[in-house]
Amino acid sequence: MLSTGDDRVLVYTRALSAVIVPFLVGAWVILYLFPDDTKRLFAWTIRPTMTPMVLASAYLGGAYFFVRVLRERHWHAVKTGFLAVTLFATLLGVATILHWDKFNHRHVTFWIWVVLYFSTPFLVFGGWLANRRHAAPARPDETRLGRMARFVIALVGVAALLQGVVMFAAPPLELPYWPWLLTPLTCRVMGAVFCLGVAGITVLVDPRWTSVKLMLQVAMLMIALILVAAVRAAPEFDAKQPLTWMLLAGFVAILVGAAYLSYAMGIRPRLRARAS
Repeated sequence: MLSTGDDRVLVYTRALSAVIVPFLVGAWVILYLFPDDTKRLFAWTIRPTMTPMVLASAYLGGAYFFVRVLRERHWHAVKTGFLAVTLFATLLGVATILHWDKFNHRHVTFWIWVVLYFSTPFLVFGGWLANRRHAAPARPDETRLGRMARFVIALVGVAALLQGVVMFAAPPLELPYWPWLLTPLTCRVMGAVFCLGVAGITVLVDPRWTSVKLMLQVAMLMIALILVAAVRAAPEFDAKQPLTWMLLAGFVAILVGAAYLSYAMGIRPRLRARAS
């Protein structure tokens, strides 16, 4: 496909982002602030509370991403997120079909959920297809990640994607070992959240710092919220499961690593520039 190379974000892309944000924020309020009241407030009853709070963390990360799209001038800075969201929404749509009987069909939030997850994959992917015509090649003077940083980010992305695929495709393999209680439906939902990590793999194709920065910010926000949720839902965790400590340690390591990379690539160069 011929590219115009101006790297702009289309009006359609911004408009779609503006429409999506309120739904994500509303879902975050319900699932993160009232995780024990999903039977009354949400599309289906989710137990225990750690699961809705993890899903809510992904929603607020998504809301932050789409708010940034509204202000972003360069398509390459946000393009990766559209592919990750497409995969996430597609998996949730499929999970809805597979577990249709588990949802509260009489609740308005269920029909909002259905409309969103049966339409969003096509709308978001359509935005990516339309906007990629305006993608610009990287300039020689643009800052790029080092080889080790690219390797680590891609490795985390691959690990998250593989974890998500297994959780979605084969819940029985994960249920006995997961740190908190899951059902086949919530296991698939958690799998969709992990599949958002596919964004990290794209660093192998586009290692520009400006292409990675927003994705790191979204990841840090999501993981910080998940760790706070883990404190709130601490009694729900099985401390005897090795995966409990592996998962928590992994989240902390990713958060610390992402924060350091953001400092090293973004904040420190600006401080040095001001001092010189």
